[in-house]
Amino acid sequence: MFYGERSGGIRTYLDAKIADHARTGAYEHHVITPGAVESHEGGRHVLPGLRVRRANGYRLPLGVRRLHRTLLDIRPEVVLLHDPFWGPRGVAATAQSIDARTVAVCHGSSELDARGIPGPHGLYAPLLRLWLRRAYSRVDALMSVVDPLADCGRTANIPLRLGLHDAFRPQPDVPRGEDTVFVGRLARQKGVFTLLEAAATPGATWTLRFVGSGPAQDALQARAARLGIADRVRFEEFVTDRHALAKVYAGARCVVMPGEHETFGLVGLEAAASGARTVCCNTAPSGAAVGELAHVFAPGDVAGLAEAIGYARAAAPDYDAAAALAVRYAWPRLFADELAAMRHLAG
Repeated sequence: MFYGERSGGIRTYLDAKIADHARTGAYEHHVITPGAVESHEGGRHVLPGLRVRRANGYRLPLGVRRLHRTLLDIRPEVVLLHDPFWGPRGVAATAQSIDARTVAVCHGSSELDARGIPGPHGLYAPLLRLWLRRAYSRVDALMSVVDPLADCGRTANIPLRLGLHDAFRPQPDVPRGEDTVFVGRLARQKGVFTLLEAAATPGATWTLRFVGSGPAQDALQARAARLGIADRVRFEEFVTDRHALAKVYAGARCVVMPGEHETFGLVGLEAAASGARTVCCNTAPSGAAVGELAHVFAPGDVAGLAEAIGYARAAAPDYDAAAALAVRYAWPRLFADELAAMRHLAG
């Protein structure tokens, strides 16, 4: 469901693994996703689905029968479930019927998902937690960046390794501009309204540039007008080409990832590796990965966010640290470690 034309971390991870498989041939790899028309070509299997989010291309799968049939045709050794809503218990049962191991891959959290639903997120989060615990009760292992114990009732057996495309390298030839930049989905749970409030604090005179699309764009434009900063807020289309995106990062005065409930925060890692100064909430796991290249703030602290942006804008790029980060989080190294974990699980 969450593998859309403009989706974020899940698509980035899966596309990187597809490229790694093509490069190495070290393992057989299949990806099953919903799409417009059913097709099975090589390792790509598209099953019918209805588009539910035009902004990011999310599709709702039309049932699970074709999914089970495809799994039986492929007969994998390990099945990784990236979608907790596409019949996970049935998928686990089908996998077990062919002696395959199952791994639930936790890309989100109940808090993050609840904040994306209109209404009282405090009511939705416990319900989502119950769903996740039931959905993943039959899997053999959990893969996650953060500890999923609160959501799933279990700890992670395998770390979810998120890495960097080769495009995200220091770009010293790209002039550093003056804009404060947000890259990603324009949704409330991504902290975009908190960022807008920071742009309206006294002393903030910089231009805020949103690069992406999402359901909150109209509300952001209206809020910027009410705050009296509409002339300093710009919106640009989602950038699909990674080399072009690396230049967007490198050309920013700083890149801000304001979400409080990020389960990793790949944007922060990509931006820092591209040579940009970054700002993120101190709850984002990628903040620890980025280290001194990131300036952090506490959840809900608008003044602290504005202050962190000020420090990031004033700080000089550290291209040596950015280059080291890019090497440390290169996809080939991370997928080699993941493959070793899958082989151990499969026995």
